[in-house]
Parts: sequence; structure tokens; C-alpha cells
Amino acid sequence: MNSGLFLTGVFMYPLRQIKQFKRYAWVSLLLWLLMVAPAQAAVLLRVAVTEEAEQVKVGSSTQAVVRNANGQTLGQISPQGGLVAKPNSGNIALGEWKGSQLWVEPTGNGHVWIGNGWYRGRVLLVPDDGGVTAVNYVDLEQYLYSVLGAEMDGGWPLEALKAQAVAARTYALYKRERSNGIYDLGDDQMWQVYKGLATESGGTQAAVNSTAGQVLTHNGQIILAAFHSSSGGHTENVEDVWDDALPYLRGVPDYDKGSPVFEWTRSFSVAELSERISGVGKVVSMTPERTTAFGSILTMKVVGEGGTRTMTGEEIAAALGLRSTRFRVNRQPNSSNFTIVGRGFGHGVGLSQWGAYNLARAGYTYYQILMHYYRNTSLAKIRVQ
Repeated sequence: MNSGLFLTGVFMYPLRQIKQFKRYAWVSLLLWLLMVAPAQAAVLLRVAVTEEAEQVKVGSSTQAVVRNANGQTLGQISPQGGLVAKPNSGNIALGEWKGSQLWVEPTGNGHVWIGNGWYRGRVLLVPDDGGVTAVNYVDLEQYLYSVLGAEMDGGWPLEALKAQAVAARTYALYKRERSNGIYDLGDDQMWQVYKGLATESGGTQAAVNSTAGQVLTHNGQIILAAFHSSSGGHTENVEDVWDDALPYLRGVPDYDKGSPVFEWTRSFSVAELSERISGVGKVVSMTPERTTAFGSILTMKVVGEGGTRTMTGEEIAAALGLRSTRFRVNRQPNSSNFTIVGRGFGHGVGLSQWGAYNLARAGYTYYQILMHYYRNTSLAKIRVQ
């Protein structure tokens, strides 16, 4: 392990069938909890809230200190005051101050304003490709308060929120261990969504606090804890979506039936479809060439009056704004419309959020939920060296 972290209290309990846990899981979890070390010290994350922006407004709810890259105090920002950070000849200008990098650090229990919202922690302003990148330095657990509310509803069942908390914490630390730039993660769906105080709630804080420091591991290493909204009935083996096969990201039955994105339909006129898919002229047909074992499109042949093109499922989903690559294309003879019937929302790998929701409502614990979606894994607790 690197990044000053190590794992304690690892407890292996492989899941064969989720029903097995109904009777025995509480014993296993109790044994694991007895092995867990005391709460870890703070772990800081560096989250890019804005990247390469022309300017960024920053401020503080309390009096804030402005420092340069060497830690020297340059001045102070008054409570509820705000200034605009701009690039300036390879440096950052903030009000009357300028430097290669600038820190804005709220005093007391203050919060920092970055762009369009309030955040915990402090902010580092860095010149980046002619713009400004604002990096929020925030405690890992406090970061998760926001992520849970952005990725799930804070009013969802607590066990589902706890499962998401462990997955999101694991994902963040996995990325942190592999970062080599000015930040560890971004704040959007390419990473995991983070919106600061706006998405915190009592439910998200309870879920994070009750799982503090807990992560998923495989062979003693923090895993890539991918998650998505809904798979449409069965999650995917990771190698069918991304490059590498991983023993813990295997396709499993999902429990997302009844979710608002379990099944969906989109209709396109021939003209609209032909405009969105280039290179073939007027689209005549769309036929799957390769699919995953669970029905997601890997490649599809698109035939038009002006040519034929093979596209990946991801390319088609992006071109048409589809929720997933698990879909089929229907067209009735002589119809001027194509109808696409799909299932799920997202890449379909790892934890299904709607599956976790339904399992939690059915009485399963976060531990059971995690062991179902992340096979061959263990729970461990992080500590800081």
C-alpha cells in the first residue's frame, strides 16, 4: 500500500448466494467488528471542483486566510466576502494578491465558496492551461457526506446508503493511490458526483459516520469499487465493459426491478436518427453484431442508404443520448420511426444503486449488499501511518 495508508481487521466471508446471509451474516459481521482498529486519523482528498476555468469566484463563510505556495500569509478575506480568481501571466490573481498558487483557508468551522456552491475544507487555486483550476482539500469522510447525497437520495434506506458509503470511500481511495497530478478526483459522473454542502443530509452523514474508514479489499488491496444506477436485471463482467478482468467485478443478478430506469423507451424518426449517426446517409437498419452475456451491445451494424458502419454500443448510446448500452432497436415495416427499448442506467459494473435500495428495503444489511455486488472481497478498516 502507499499514500500513508494501511489496512486492519480484514475479514473474509465469500458470498455464494445472498439468501445464505439471512441467517449467518450477523455473526460474521460481529466477528469482523471485534477485529476492527480504532478510528483512523483524517485522510485528505484533493477534488477538482472547477478545471481550466476563465475565472472562479471564491469566498468564505468565516474570515479566511489567503496564503501563497510557500504558506506565507498574504492577507484575509472578510466573512461572507468573495473574490474572483483569474489567470495572470502564468500565475493566479485573486483581488490584490498574486502567486504561482494561492490558498483560501476559512478559519474556525467556516466553509469555502467555490464557483457555485459551499464546500468543507479549503481551496487551492492553480493556473492550468491558461485557466484556473480550483482544488478542494477536504476530509475524506466529510467529502462522502456530499457524494452520498449526490449519488443517492439521503432519504433512502440507511443500509443502502451505508453500502454506497463504503463503495464511494473505496473508489475515492483507489483513485487517490493512483493520482499523480494536482488532484485525486474530479467532481462529476466521470468520477463520482460531489456538490459540497448542497447534497449533505442527516441520512448521508449517518451512513458515512456508521461506516467510518471501512473499505473493500481483494488480496489486501483496495479495489476499484465501480457503481452505477441500475443494470436492468443483471450486472456486467468488467472486462466486457472496460479492458481488464477483475475477480471482484463479476456479473451478478441485480435486484433493481421496479426502478424508474429498469426499462425505458426512446423513439427517433429516420431523419433524426440519420442526423445523429453520421457516415451512412439515411439509416435503414441497426443490427447487433456482438453483445455481452447479459444483453448489452458491444458492437452494432448500422446500414444506411449511403453506406454501412460498425459502431460500439457506447458510441451509439452517446450519439443518441441513451441511458445504457443494454438496448434493442425495433422498426416496423414501412414505419418512419425507430423505437429503442432499453434497460438500466449506467455502465452496469459493480454495485447497482437501485438494487441496493430494493435489497435494503427487503431487510438486507449493507454488508450483505456489498458482498453480493463485489465478489471475493473483504471489508477492512483504513488507518494512517
